[in-house]
Amino acid sequence: MTLTTGERNVGRSALVTGGNRGIGLAIARRLAAGGDSVTVTSRSGEPVEGVSVVPCDVRDVASVEAAFASVEKDQGPVEVLVANAGITSDRMFAALKDEVFTDVVDTNLTGAYRVAKRAVRGMMRARQGRMIFISSVVGLYGWPGQANYAASKAGLVGLARSLARELGPLGITANVVAPGLVDTDMAAVLSQEREAAILGTVPLGRKADADEVAAVVAFLAGPDAAYLTGAVIPVDGGLGMGH
Repeated sequence: MTLTTGERNVGRSALVTGGNRGIGLAIARRLAAGGDSVTVTSRSGEPVEGVSVVPCDVRDVASVEAAFASVEKDQGPVEVLVANAGITSDRMFAALKDEVFTDVVDTNLTGAYRVAKRAVRGMMRARQGRMIFISSVVGLYGWPGQANYAASKAGLVGLARSLARELGPLGITANVVAPGLVDTDMAAVLSQEREAAILGTVPLGRKADADEVAAVVAFLAGPDAAYLTGAVIPVDGGLGMGH
């Protein structure tokens, strides 16, 4: 079903990777509230209240294939993909080991490539689809000790914009959301000093709520964003100033 401006989402099949908590869970619940059938992935596959969960390790092609097969059986081919799964493993650059760099990039960037490549099959057949990649202001702005994370998140921009150009003629959009500091478990590990230092550079002076990020994702997935592709939308309180 092709959505045009002003129409509601009606029962589309949506998949949110890494959607068992934080931003991903907020996105899943927002899409479900809008009428979509939503499944989230997590490595463990443990149940999450109010959403369907399928186990998936985005670092493994066979695991991705199995997850998509399960989703397709239960709710049809994926029409809305939110590539959100990600990890951090911060080190100052001089102490950054190859395996740590590779693990973060393999999860955050190559993992997004794997799920997008699997989702694109059904989208191309249907000649419609929405791909939304969850990047970070760090990928645009940089941050000390996060060269691996920043590289992986910056790569999502190039991936999404290439897909936007390649798949646009088929009615498939690809966009990026770049959150700043969000009130999630990932942010909770920051020391009070580091959080204060970051918030001191945020014009709005506070962390985002996960629902504020989810609202932007829902817009990109919805009918009012039908003519929007290749965009990078910061949800960062002004930290990156649109970089």
